[in-house]
Amino acid sequence: MIVSASRRTDIPAFYAEWFMNRVRAGTCDVPNPFNPQQVTRVSLQPDEVDGIVFWTRHPRPLFPHLAELDRRGYRYYFQYTLLDNPRLIDPKVPPLETSLDTFRELAERVGPDRVVWRYDPIVFSNVTGVQFHRQTYGRIARALEGHTHRSVISLVDIYRKLTKRLRQLAQQGIELTGWDDKPAEEVGEFVDSLARLAAASGMEITSCAQRMDLRPYGVRPGKCIDDDLIQRLFGLDVAHQKDPISARRAAASPAGTSACTKPASSAANTAMPRPASSGPGSTMRPTTPPPRRCCL
Repeated sequence: MIVSASRRTDIPAFYAEWFMNRVRAGTCDVPNPFNPQQVTRVSLQPDEVDGIVFWTRHPRPLFPHLAELDRRGYRYYFQYTLLDNPRLIDPKVPPLETSLDTFRELAERVGPDRVVWRYDPIVFSNVTGVQFHRQTYGRIARALEGHTHRSVISLVDIYRKLTKRLRQLAQQGIELTGWDDKPAEEVGEFVDSLARLAAASGMEITSCAQRMDLRPYGVRPGKCIDDDLIQRLFGLDVAHQKDPISARRAAASPAGTSACTKPASSAANTAMPRPASSGPGSTMRPTTPPPRRCCL
């Protein structure tokens, strides 16, 4: 079983202690978001967890526990989102230099192959245009050279769930635009420039949940949980399927968007900090099918 921790909230940043308590207990209760009364108990025993994918913008609170995860025999890697948007757009993230230091320290601890740099979503606005993102991406790529070998990008889609946030930004003078409002040639040239910047810093570049085909510009489609990367890192044969609830949520979400929820208050019991999708999955045994995926 592959545990995704988590696309719904930043577990390393906000719930590192909760997560380690559940690791030590060996189980985690995951409510079904469509039916909170339906709770699935997921095993977190090391011999039943084939890998953990951490999604984060601030993994430092998990650093004191990495040695324990290693000692217990867990295999894991990080999807680390690192941008440098204006504070009006990203008001609560750590400063760029702090994040760069944290990223490099993490890569030194676990190895550059196990830290994926996510420059996503790319938000176009009247203050974050093509030139802004080209310069910012290049600056971060150069700062991370040698500390990661993969970069993931996506172009933000403007959809109804963003209406409230769009109004708030508009009141502060920021107008967002979708990538599909720009000429295709301009978007293609922009993506091509990011691919060249990534290559110059020794990184492959992939897309994530992107409706636009970026392959003509040197960016191949990626996966939220990348079975090819997991196989290369850990030698695991991962099934090409999501857990049932995550698959249903993805199908119900607008194309190219995430169905994640916002961070919730902390919890110290067996339940997830916020109701999330269930995914008991199968265990990895020599005679059993390849592992499934569980989203915490």
